[in-house]
Amino acid sequence: MRVRVGSVPRFGPGPVARTVIWIIFSIFFLVPILSMVEFTIRTAKAGSYSLDRWVSVAAGTSARQERLYDGLNNSIVLAIVTILLILVLLLPTMVVVELNFPRLRRVLEAMCLLPLMIPAIVMVVGLAPVYSSVSRIFGSGSWTLAFAYGITALPYAYRAIQSSLNSIDTVVLSETARSLGAGWWSVFMRVLVPNLRRGILAAIGLTAAVVFGEFTIASLLSRINLQTSILLVSQANPFAAVIFALLALALAFLLLFLVDRLLSGRRSGSSKG
Repeated sequence: MRVRVGSVPRFGPGPVARTVIWIIFSIFFLVPILSMVEFTIRTAKAGSYSLDRWVSVAAGTSARQERLYDGLNNSIVLAIVTILLILVLLLPTMVVVELNFPRLRRVLEAMCLLPLMIPAIVMVVGLAPVYSSVSRIFGSGSWTLAFAYGITALPYAYRAIQSSLNSIDTVVLSETARSLGAGWWSVFMRVLVPNLRRGILAAIGLTAAVVFGEFTIASLLSRINLQTSILLVSQANPFAAVIFALLALALAFLLLFLVDRLLSGRRSGSSKG
């Protein structure tokens, strides 16, 4: 019996099995989405379809849609504030730990990934007394949810930024810049941040996707965002609620697609280097 030297047995599904799996998953995801689209364009006459409901939503002719637009505006503000919190607090902390305290990497990783193991309802139980104080200091505006969303988005932002940190030698870059007379701020903004651009953009996209899709915390803390407003409007105008749900889903898919393209571009660039 001859054995090929260097031959490695391949494990996993073959081309046909992979095609079947892709078809099954495509059906699993596309059928509900197509059913939602069909529901929004269906008319009272059997077999007849119209885009009037989509036009009405785009024109904002219904007074009930004001809740949806308010929820959308709140979610946009929440996404911006949450992203700023992530970039201002998490990014410098990760860089400082990477440069000066490498032994604390595991500790920081455990702290950042901890929200994945805490259910949202349990988190709200702990956040409720905190938000009573937050409301007295900052008011009860929906934008204050950004403090809680910063916690829920922390694991995803951490992983995205950490993948970029692992792809560069931050110590060599910072020491080289410091030897040329650059200060800490110049090292951070002009040397490290440009090299972490893809990870930062991926963290921004993932954070925005988390904020636009969050419902539990906003509902239990009696705040209005896109998802809670969709639920409220669905009781009176289910068509408009489904249309906005489709738009939110499309936005989330777009953000995740951009994140995937950024990460795949980083992987291909590092493999070429």
